[in-house]
Amino acid sequence: MISSTQLSQSEQEKLIKNLEIFKIQGTDKRGRPILLVIGKRFPAALVGVDALKKHLRDEIFPGLDGRPFSVVYVHTAVSRGENFPGVAALKSLYDAVPAAVRENMGTFYFLHPGIQSRLFLATFGRFIFSGGGGGLYCKVKYVNRVEFLWSGVRRSGIELPEFVYEVDEEMEERVGPTVDYGMESDHPRVVHENYSAVSSYSMRCIA
Repeated sequence: MISSTQLSQSEQEKLIKNLEIFKIQGTDKRGRPILLVIGKRFPAALVGVDALKKHLRDEIFPGLDGRPFSVVYVHTAVSRGENFPGVAALKSLYDAVPAAVRENMGTFYFLHPGIQSRLFLATFGRFIFSGGGGGLYCKVKYVNRVEFLWSGVRRSGIELPEFVYEVDEEMEERVGPTVDYGMESDHPRVVHENYSAVSSYSMRCIA
């Protein structure tokens, strides 16, 4: 759970902005703007959910200008102890996202997921990330390696931190060359995105 007693509300908001945890940058292959989220930059012990809500409401959502968009969430090198705000905080934050923004959210690209993050979403995803627009949970696509991200996102216009590429290279050395399942979903009936067609999602995401 977030403990933010060390900083005032205004200091927390300034920290979120300076760390550039959230940034609208680049587009996907359909021309939709990308909301880039760098998980490793989130200081869970210093920033409270109220400051996050205000930053998104005042600084990020207006920049989307009511348009459909996609999300690239970079999970690379995220630490549960340092970067995870807690289940209740995530639920509160997601519930505060305006319905129109949820409806406009397209694919949620989850870069470098680990086993723990997959298990977390499989266990709590429906509880935390349900709601309008089918819910974020049903829009998640796991992207195991950076090179597979470019099949859905335009490489030009989006800038990932250097440590993301460094970790990606370490993964290749550790497990060998990339394989053809670089983009996955928890939903067995998902058809991997073909940008000339509409993806088919599992019925349990619609229920």
